[in-house]
Amino acid sequence: MTAFRISPDVAAAFPDTLIAVVTATGLNGREPWPHTTAAVEGLEQDLAAGTWSPADESDPRIEAWHTAYRSFGTNPRRIRPSVDALGRRLAKRGTLPRISPAVDSYNAVSVRHGLPAGAFDLDHVTGDIEIRYADGTETFTPLGEPDTVENPKPGEIVYTDTTDVLTRHWNHRDAHRTRVTEDSTHVAFVLETLHATRNGHLLTIAADALQDLLTEHSAQSTVHYLSPAHPQATL
Repeated sequence: MTAFRISPDVAAAFPDTLIAVVTATGLNGREPWPHTTAAVEGLEQDLAAGTWSPADESDPRIEAWHTAYRSFGTNPRRIRPSVDALGRRLAKRGTLPRISPAVDSYNAVSVRHGLPAGAFDLDHVTGDIEIRYADGTETFTPLGEPDTVENPKPGEIVYTDTTDVLTRHWNHRDAHRTRVTEDSTHVAFVLETLHATRNGHLLTIAADALQDLLTEHSAQSTVHYLSPAHPQATL
């Protein structure tokens, strides 16, 4: 079992945070996921038709993350929140990247709802997962760069396990070690908002949408919600 928690310092600094953790077991990433394909293509078609566009930094959902990044010393226009970077890529190119069915699923949900999303292969996580402020001694190996080692800045918000950092700048980039691939079978997907009062219903809708995409391709899935009032869940 893996505990997933928000540290007291982060909870105090961001008191309206709400995080949905969608956990899937028995995932099959080696078969077609037609509903995920349809979700991704639907985004691209809506964008091309002009009936929808991804949230940009003028949107309150994105602006909140820019403000948060600045609070811990990260320039959000240089190092962007994941949903911001993905939405900008979609708006510019007209397409989303195809990576694997599970990753494509959370990317589609993230961009559709304007909420950051990520995922960890739990079979490669060591110990518990915590969202906390870095002290500067941690190490991080970026996704796709297995020979690179970085040190987060002191005060930067990160996801960690007992080995090293899983995500830098809260939700900018995931680690290589816990990346989700077509062979991942036990995965925790994360969706986040800093303003539950305003956007909590969107987060619930997004979590349900993601779980729907996972259901046909997993043995079981569950959703846990973390907040400063309920900062820990056991996956």
